[in-house]
Parts: sequence; C-alpha cells; structure tokens
Amino acid sequence: MRKIIALALAAVLTLGLCSVSAMAEKADTDYTGSVVIYSPHDADPLAAGIAMFEAKYPNIKVELVAAGTGELTTRLDAEKENPIADVLWGGGADSLAAYTQLFQPYVCANDDVIADAFKDADDMWIGESPLPMVFVYNKTLLGDQEPPMTWEALADEKWKGKIAFASPAKSGSAFTQLCTMVQAAGGDNEQGWDLVARFIANLDGKIQDSSGNCHKLVASGEYTIGVTIEKSAVLYADNPDIGFLYPAQDSAVPDGVALVKGCPNEENAKLFIDFVTGYDCQLDQNKSWKRRPVRSDLQPEGLSALTEIDLLDYDFTWAATNKAAIIEKWQDLVAQ
Repeated sequence: MRKIIALALAAVLTLGLCSVSAMAEKADTDYTGSVVIYSPHDADPLAAGIAMFEAKYPNIKVELVAAGTGELTTRLDAEKENPIADVLWGGGADSLAAYTQLFQPYVCANDDVIADAFKDADDMWIGESPLPMVFVYNKTLLGDQEPPMTWEALADEKWKGKIAFASPAKSGSAFTQLCTMVQAAGGDNEQGWDLVARFIANLDGKIQDSSGNCHKLVASGEYTIGVTIEKSAVLYADNPDIGFLYPAQDSAVPDGVALVKGCPNEENAKLFIDFVTGYDCQLDQNKSWKRRPVRSDLQPEGLSALTEIDLLDYDFTWAATNKAAIIEKWQDLVAQ
C-alpha cells in the first residue's frame, strides 16, 4: 500500500512540475485575447508603450480608453459590478490610493527592482514613473520678469489671468499639485488653504479640463505660466522660447499602474503591468519621452536627479485618504 501511495504522489509531483514547466515555456505568441487599458497618459508616450506591448505580444489586442484620471476613476467606480477595464495605467499614486477598493493586489514580475517607497504596502498599485511637478513658462511673454519660483509666488497678482492650471477634480497631476501647494504653505489648515484661495483668484475663472493642455497653452503663447509635470515640460528642451523650473518644496509622487478588481482579462492585464514596469518599456519611455524610470537598475537620462530637487515630505496618506474632502474644498473655493 505504501508503495502505491508513493507512486501516486510521485505522479502528482511530476504532473505539477510539467505544468509549471509548460507555463514557463509559454511563448509570447501563445498569449491571445485582449486587454482593456484605461489611461490618462499623454498621447505620444501612451501610444508608444502600447505599440511596444503589441509588438511583444502580437496576438493580444489592446483596447484603449484615454481620459483624465478623475474621469477614469469615476468610470471604474460606475463599472465595478461588471468591470470593463483590466488595467489603469497612469494617474498619481495618491489618486490611485484613494480608490484601492477598485483594484486587486498584484506583485509584478519587477518587484525586486522597485523601491518600497514606490509601491503600495498591500500591492494595490505599483509606481511606474516618479513625477516631479514643474512650472513651465513662455520666455517671450515673461519678458524681463523672473518666473515664479515658489507655490506662494503663484498667488502674486501680477500673474492674474496668466496661469494655466487644470482642475484637480479631473486631473490626477493637478490634484497632486494642489496637495503640494497646501502642504508647502503650512498644511491642511487656514494658512494652507488661504494660499489656494489666492491662487484660485489669480486663475481669473479660467481652469483647464486637462493637465495635458497646460504646457501646450504656454507653448502657444496663450498663457505665460503653466503648472504641469516634468515629463511634459522637458519635451520643450529644444524650444528657445520655453523654460521650466522645479519650485521650492516640490513633490515627486509616482504615476502608478493598477490591476482592476474582477477584470475580465486578468492574465493579459498582469502581462501588461509586468511590461510597463519592465526594463525595455521603462528605458524607451525615458529615452523617447523623458519619463523618469522607477526601476533601480535604470538611471534617468536627461533629467535632474531627485536628490537635486527641493522635495517636501509629501503627506501621501493625507492626500489619499482625504481626496474627496480636498476636492470638495477646492470646488467650494472656486465657487466663491
């Protein structure tokens, strides 16, 4: 009897090893089906990343929905009983952390080269690109004036009607910018929100629907100053009329990627997350689009080291757990 049991166990182990071996040997072309990506990323790096994924996995069809982070998270929430998306690729991690109920945990294949500071403790999101905030400016419109160097300087009345800024209710990066401004001015208190109120007055009733418009409006000469993200500003490195700077007490919250809870194409979704945090995609996103890699085995090309930027101790927990209240406070001030 013992011999029969031993043989049976050996057979089970052999089958298990064969199954693992078969999975390990699965070729890229063996993956089929589709994957639905929701993303707020800029069009060009977004298209480039998806094209690289499709080249690696030619039998997987990528379906893309591109919109602002706020719109996409609202859509994910509305679809949570019957999810359509598989992956949310992009959006500040503080925004993703505010909606962890929409995601499911996943430890990606590149976990060992991504610092804990850029990952959710419960694996509900993974950072894929640290994202410093910047002020971009039009040198021609600026003339002899110095650009604002601090968040406080944005409230100077000389910039009234000359600042392009997106709605934090619609843009994940604008939400991070708002939270950075509050924290730089003293925190979630009267002093912090007083700066926001004065900044809103300086916007002169003109608030953009997308953070992707801010740098474009500065480049076109419609606005003198734009509050935007590093990856957008550095694209103007060869434009002599456009400059940018990292403000004092800045933040560098990473863009994140997350696996949608109950997604219909989970295997392909995990492949996509592994891919966008993988070496080849991270390298190309940096070289071609100046996106800062999150991997410890890749150094950013053509970008300042994070250690050279004046970064405040960003209160990620406050931003993530109070997002609805922060947005409501912003909207109340806008309405005044």
